[in-house]
Amino acid sequence: MKDFIITIDGASSSGKSTLAKGLAKHFGFKHIDSGAMYRALTQYAMELQLLGEDCYKIKELISLLPTIKIDFNSDDFVMLNGKVIEGKIRSLEVAKYVSIIAKESIFRKFMVDRQRELGERGNVVMDGRDIGSVVFPKAEIKFFLEASIDVRTARRFTELKEKGDVVSYKEVYDNLAKRDEIDSTRLDSPLVKPTNAIVLSSQESTSENLLAKAIDEIEKKRS
Repeated sequence: MKDFIITIDGASSSGKSTLAKGLAKHFGFKHIDSGAMYRALTQYAMELQLLGEDCYKIKELISLLPTIKIDFNSDDFVMLNGKVIEGKIRSLEVAKYVSIIAKESIFRKFMVDRQRELGERGNVVMDGRDIGSVVFPKAEIKFFLEASIDVRTARRFTELKEKGDVVSYKEVYDNLAKRDEIDSTRLDSPLVKPTNAIVLSSQESTSENLLAKAIDEIEKKRS
């Protein structure tokens, strides 16, 4: 199965990346986590003290865009200017600010252009919030994942605790609720169900069952 793109969209912590990784491994495709790209830019802005509590120096960050290179290594870990920063971008602190970056049209254009470049290589599974609707609207295989905020909070809370992060359930819930609001109401590329997307629920499905359903849908569509 060659030369096509699989897109997966959905709200934060709906299981997109887990499904994308599973599909990429099954079909031998490259996995591109578009959310990691926005997180990388957010982490970069925070390190340069351009973004934080009562601090958002957007003009300075915009001026740096020509110097910023975001890519993925052979293990599908996100890289910023040649350095793997996967471990730094998964904190709740980065999650707190990433939607601020992601709602800006200039940053979205920067990311969409790069995502399309990566997708042009072919044989890609890309997940995010606007992949099937904006980045690759003509993709042959599109998925949209659904799950309640309670299920997503429990999933994200467990992930953070397993990493050793000190967070409360309420902090995680409030962060997801705020990100949902920003993602669904932003003027540029809001989170929507893409046209012709196959809707899957990760509400009660295990990651293994969800992967099996997605593979079955792909094989039916490609047969």
